Amino acid sequence: MTDWAIWFVAAGALIAAELFSGTFYLLMIALGLAAGGVVALGGALLEWQLLAAAVVGIVAVLLLRRSRFGRLRKGSANADPNVILDIGQTVEVAAWTAHGDLQVARVPYRGAQWDVELEAGHHPLPGTYVIREIRGSRLIVAPR
Repeated sequence: MTDWAIWFVAAGALIAAELFSGTFYLLMIALGLAAGGVVALGGALLEWQLLAAAVVGIVAVLLLRRSRFGRLRKGSANADPNVILDIGQTVEVAAWTAHGDLQVARVPYRGAQWDVELEAGHHPLPGTYVIREIRGSRLIVAPR
């Protein structure tokens, strides 16, 4: 098998692996491998093929990292409804108790008693509340 074919087969394998991973990083490395294949197709020595693959792959990864697709989300997993399915569910609070400057209560939720804390900036009135966040074993709630 010729050099350029090996480069393109390796790039194709990474593209197939990318379909399973869901990130774009393997695709960027596949671009680097394809660049190595193009240089090999031009008849360059192995050193130049490797250099082209490395440079294009690194530059592609760095450009992806600076784009909006490569940035890490800076949110808390405690308040992400995609991570914790309880976010957005409702609970009934009968009465609030002042605990320092926090308003807390104990409510039944999913067959167990949970500690509930009122989100800052809301008034402690009995009623239905929406779960906004979970911190440890405490539900952080806000009025509906």
